[in-house]
Amino acid sequence: MAGAFTNYLENKLLDLTLKQVAYLPAGCYVALYGSSPTETGAGGAECSGGSYARQSVTFSAAAEGQTSNSGVITFPAATAPSWGALTHFALFDAVSAGNMLYYSTLTTPKTISAGDVVRFNVGTLSVSLD
Repeated sequence: MAGAFTNYLENKLLDLTLKQVAYLPAGCYVALYGSSPTETGAGGAECSGGSYARQSVTFSAAAEGQTSNSGVITFPAATAPSWGALTHFALFDAVSAGNMLYYSTLTTPKTISAGDVVRFNVGTLSVSLD
């Protein structure tokens, strides 16, 4: 599955570009999922417990309809209980709750046990428009 913008973000971008209604999220945070969210921003199973917390992310300037993380994203080491099998990620405008903006599958699903660290190296978390 290619990544997708949520309905929330699609509406914000349409209002921004066609109605000149300002939109600027307060931040951008990566969330990890064990199943796929939906375009409504619902569904899926966000990781929880075991020291899990969404992580802040910054992106490089977009080029040719694509951007990627400009810094390493490192989640804290998982503690018991394990985080389980991770299959997706999502971007939110808040560190907790907030609005889902974008979601996609992980290139390689991974089961995270206690002591494991999830890391996205520079340029490995990409968002694109086509």
